[in-house]
Amino acid sequence: MIDYNTLTVPEATIIQKELKDSVKITPYNGPLNYVAGADISFNKFSTTVYAGIVMLEFPSLKPVGYSLVKKEVLFPYVPGFLAFREVPALLDAWAQLPVKPDILVVDGHGIAHPRRMGIASHFGVLTQQPSIGSAKKKLFGVYEEPGIEKGSYTPLTDKQGLQLGNVLRSKSKVAPIFVSPGHLIDIPGSTAVLMQCIKGYRLPEPTRLAHNAVNQFRTNIISEGWTSL
Repeated sequence: MIDYNTLTVPEATIIQKELKDSVKITPYNGPLNYVAGADISFNKFSTTVYAGIVMLEFPSLKPVGYSLVKKEVLFPYVPGFLAFREVPALLDAWAQLPVKPDILVVDGHGIAHPRRMGIASHFGVLTQQPSIGSAKKKLFGVYEEPGIEKGSYTPLTDKQGLQLGNVLRSKSKVAPIFVSPGHLIDIPGSTAVLMQCIKGYRLPEPTRLAHNAVNQFRTNIISEGWTSL
């Protein structure tokens, strides 16, 4: 893999465009016994990145373990290119998993990105892993607000009307989340999986638990490496 620490933003743009050609948005027809959530935490101007992946049984969503990594990165904080800061640490956390999940949910975007290459797509192509982006904020696209009830959703499209994902109300009367396929899954499948991963919170369980684990890692409550639960 290319050393992302040495890249310029123009070079990163070329890589994103090359990776885009390998993204496959297609129905997922494989097994679904394990799902995982991935999250990253860092200070905007820090070189230290904390990455976490939490494995869950599906459909029970019972956590079975977590993988945590701390890594130094030099690629700058640039919106639209955050994968170049985040992916190297996530790959290290991925390598620690004793068993890989059937689907990975990443805190971030899939194809709902100006160059169709959010972190879920970027990571999915590099690992050939079915992946879904679940983001708290819109990065790219236009949409109408979904209904206020849990489960309501509306399409997220580009300005030409091409659908990139869905805007999903994951909890009634709470701000929606932005769902888009990353790789080896399609929009309906991504939305269906995430709807089955919601348990009373705005965030789906995989990324909610990954977020919690990374924050506990940053504050030295839990340790680096793989831990079975």
